[in-house]
Amino acid sequence: MSKRKTASVTDEESTVIEPLVVDATDKVAGRIASIVAKQLLQGEHVIVINAVKAVLSGNRASIIQEFKEHLDIRTRSAPWKGPLHWREPHYMLRRMIRGMLPWKSARGRQALKRLRVYQWAPEEITIKRRLDLPEFTRSGRRTVYLSEIAREIGWKG
Repeated sequence: MSKRKTASVTDEESTVIEPLVVDATDKVAGRIASIVAKQLLQGEHVIVINAVKAVLSGNRASIIQEFKEHLDIRTRSAPWKGPLHWREPHYMLRRMIRGMLPWKSARGRQALKRLRVYQWAPEEITIKRRLDLPEFTRSGRRTVYLSEIAREIGWKG
């Protein structure tokens, strides 16, 4: 007979973790991504709302042209297999955040699992902890909303 070690399960109180909510309205997407990535690596649960209202700074025509050129990247042998590119604004912002995480390591994968990005502000989210980023607000003529870019590259929303 073999002796098996059994781990005793203790009843620990499950603590409800209040997520950190970031509103992306009129904020520069890259700056949001860097701050959110840092918070995720520190173990925070982060929810980003209003991703369609996040902006990229720069010339509108050149930004849209870069995204359209990015869509042309395919494999030569089987272009229908991919790579497939996201056209929804919340997935585009999520991908920007993923680019600032070490997502190929276990630490980065765990951090990415703690991230939620929504196009709009869902009704079921109760905002108890908010991360205000007033210095990241950018308004003016040299900005483009993620929703405008997404519509130009094929988003139907």
